[in-house]
Amino acid sequence: MAVPIVALYGALNAVLNVVLAVRVTIGRRRSKTSLGVGTDETLLHASRAHGNNAEYVPIALIVLLIAEIQGGSSVAMHSLGGALLVGRILHAIGIPMRAPNPYRAVGMALTWGVILAASGYCLALRG
Repeated sequence: MAVPIVALYGALNAVLNVVLAVRVTIGRRRSKTSLGVGTDETLLHASRAHGNNAEYVPIALIVLLIAEIQGGSSVAMHSLGGALLVGRILHAIGIPMRAPNPYRAVGMALTWGVILAASGYCLALRG
């Protein structure tokens, strides 16, 4: 069974994850830190943006995949997938900013909202 919508958002989020990983690598080279973040606050921000993305995107994509396999509508799937991508970008932008931080807050709200909405959608679609 083809899953073109999750394939799209999976690919876009994978590219975002690589961009965030490259930022960590650049920070490690600049600060000459091979493991951890040392005392480099910029490297800490890059590391957490990448780590947080790697923690949340897989579960979101799994529930989106289940919803698409169950026949979720393309409008719902694109809405959820788009919200996930926007949320992850906003969160990554907001990581280095001081609190209160609307980018980070909206990014996490979108991410959590997508996971919860997609989970509920999966339950509704199962018949």
